[in-house]
Amino acid sequence: MYAIIVSGGKQYKAEKDLIIKVEKLQLNEGDKVKFDVLLLADDGKITTGNPVVEGAYCEAEVIGQGKGDKLVIYRYKAKKNVRKKQGHRQPFTAVKVLDIVK
Repeated sequence: MYAIIVSGGKQYKAEKDLIIKVEKLQLNEGDKVKFDVLLLADDGKITTGNPVVEGAYCEAEVIGQGKGDKLVIYRYKAKKNVRKKQGHRQPFTAVKVLDIVK
């Protein structure tokens, strides 16, 4: 069984005991969080919500906070000696899916 959940405006595929890196949440390690379920697949039977599946949620536990890999943003203008180099590391929250409730 798996579910498509929404967090921070993004959608993630969630399965039991799977660790997912979602957009940063202001929670501490060990806290429990519930996510809305957009789609639920169970033994080939698919249930879609409008926009969420009624009564269904995904329960997860916060594992920790972190930062993603560094991205290098490099801008320049040809023949103008204009250059700008900038880095970015996106913060995330790692959560472990405990249960998907129908």
